[in-house]
Amino acid sequence: MPHGSENRLGRSLFGANGTWVLISCYHALVAPSLSANGSERLPAEAAAGVALIETRRLSKSFAGYVAVDDVSLAIEAGAIHAIIGPNGAGKTTLFNLLSGFQRPTSGRIFLKDDDVTGLDAPRIARRGVVRSFQINSIFTHLSVLDNVKVSLQSKTELPGRFWLPSTATKRLEPRALELLVAVGLENERDLLAVQLAYGRKRALELAISLAQDPEILLLDEPTAGMATADVGRVTQLIASVARGRTVVLVEHNLEVVAELAQRITVLQRGKILVEGTYDEVRRDQRVIDAYLGGGAAAHA
Repeated sequence: MPHGSENRLGRSLFGANGTWVLISCYHALVAPSLSANGSERLPAEAAAGVALIETRRLSKSFAGYVAVDDVSLAIEAGAIHAIIGPNGAGKTTLFNLLSGFQRPTSGRIFLKDDDVTGLDAPRIARRGVVRSFQINSIFTHLSVLDNVKVSLQSKTELPGRFWLPSTATKRLEPRALELLVAVGLENERDLLAVQLAYGRKRALELAISLAQDPEILLLDEPTAGMATADVGRVTQLIASVARGRTVVLVEHNLEVVAELAQRITVLQRGKILVEGTYDEVRRDQRVIDAYLGGGAAAHA
């Protein structure tokens, strides 16, 4: 690690503003590893076909505006489940509710049959739910390797000892390098994150997410703003890291949704319009009218 990096690492944990890593590190550092009722966190594995996340009549209002309206949703363990819909459909608000960044106005949220309604984001994160955001959320002033080490560091005793020298985090490097290999960034390990192309930054964000060892990944617009070549690479990367995990995906690129998702929920004005496979959804006239933009879109 370059001279002074250990100090930057410490400042990143406690002084960076508005980044995903800061949020996730705080989650892992602060929140106890307990469920809503005080029991230990449930095992990571769950049988396919079993609802890992479930909402029941979930609603969220803002000063009279209903952003999420009576949504009952079941997301199966091990699936890639896409949530799509036009702008303003309530997709991001639903993500905020699932990840604990906002509290529902009414309704319940269950994680493996355990009622987690009202748990804040740190406690939700400690239960294995990790969320990315629409914008890049990395530490641009740290190296690619150090970005991943910060996330790994949050799961140890080290965040409370940020004054320690760089040798204190040396033991994290093998795992950090494994994660960089998994997302194809091993050759960029020593670059500052700011030097990465946009698509590579999203790959780094995935590595940071994986460092938290999530059971459930909530990916909000992971291919937004990417060039075509980057979209293909990131799509393949998501398919790879999804093995053994549950992924909930908000995505506007329907080609990405078609390639990745086993099940799709379409939202319109905060309500569930239709659910099904991609082929079922793309042929549903309600979806064609409300989202895909007319009959020709049914053949997209």
